[in-house]
Parts: sequence; structure tokens; C-alpha cells
Amino acid sequence: MVTFFGILFALLAVNAVLLIFSVNGASERFKKPIQKISETSVAKFFPRESSETEYKKAV
Repeated sequence: MVTFFGILFALLAVNAVLLIFSVNGASERFKKPIQKISETSVAKFFPRESSETEYKKAV
């Protein structure tokens, strides 16, 4: 019985330590600044992509 509780408490201690490290790592990821996409960015089109009326014939 003592062996069972010894193993149980050891596993619970390891679980608690891993949980603490996991929570600390997750909080550091959320503190990093989020890079916002610029509102002034313009999509670049090549001339062949912009004209929808021109189609190439299939070979």
C-alpha cells in the first residue's frame, strides 16, 4: 500500500511540474506582439492575370 501511494504521489508531482511549465510557456506565446497586416497594402496583378476576357485555346 505504501508503494502504491509513493508511486501515485511521484506521478502527481511530475504531472504538476509539467503543468506549470506548460502554462508558463503558453503565457509567453500570448505576450508576443501580433504583427498587423498593413491596410495600405495593394494586391499586385500581372497584366495577363488582370484581363478576364482573354482566354487561351486548349491544344
